[in-house]
Amino acid sequence: MSNIPANQSISRQLDLCSNQYRRWKLLALDARELPEVKKCLGKALFWMELQSAFLALWSVEQVRGREPGVRDKLIVARANLSKKLADYAKQTLDEIK
Repeated sequence: MSNIPANQSISRQLDLCSNQYRRWKLLALDARELPEVKKCLGKALFWMELQSAFLALWSVEQVRGREPGVRDKLIVARANLSKKLADYAKQTLDEIK
């Protein structure tokens, strides 16, 4: 695990997701062509969903994080979110090429 306290880590994750969501929402509102609007809205939705998932994980960690079996499920869920972010990064790099 990292040396960042859990409450700082979740705060950073939620801030990142929130900022990215707002950025892509504004880009969608400013877009002039439908394909560009769809692309920006898709990215905005991705960040909103990710923010919701991080918040849900944090809530479960606070309430049931010490229960047997729950900790392992939380680790798997975090790994899945990390994979989702990695896939997003790969997709973004492919779009740039």
